[in-house]
Amino acid sequence: MMNITKLLSLSFFLVAVSINAQDIANHTIGLRLGDSDGFGAEISYQKSLGRYTRLELDLGYRDSREFDAVKAVALFQNVYDIGGGLHWYYGFGGGVGSANFEPRPSANNPTTIITPEGGLFVLAAGDLGIEFDFDNIPLLLSFDIRPEIGLIGFGSFDNSFYFDFGLGIRYQF
Repeated sequence: MMNITKLLSLSFFLVAVSINAQDIANHTIGLRLGDSDGFGAEISYQKSLGRYTRLELDLGYRDSREFDAVKAVALFQNVYDIGGGLHWYYGFGGGVGSANFEPRPSANNPTTIITPEGGLFVLAAGDLGIEFDFDNIPLLLSFDIRPEIGLIGFGSFDNSFYFDFGLGIRYQF
């Protein structure tokens, strides 16, 4: 009896969520500005795959004191309506990039300059965010958290874990 109650409760919740959902924009393009030792600015494109799913593609460049890097990320996202133009979403995906590290003093001997190895890296990523869809203008504002872990890479990108926080502004069409 308890399992039937749990199953009915779960079914009711899923139906309620799907009824409360709304269509998402077919295309969006804009910027995702992030950091927390992740990346700086990214050009961001979203394409709807279904009524409540989409693909997000981001291409970013980072020029910091420690390294210069280019990164491309693809994320599959599920989008749910909260109401009043507000949505929440979650997703997963991965990416590739290339980094070149700046020469720096050695930790053991400050007079010795070392250049960490750079090169190609591969990462896995998750995504959790909230967005606001304006009714009267084709603008979408978002805030998300993208945890990333380096799978294959050089230097500090191998087996590294980053929380990349991002603020997005996109044009819908």
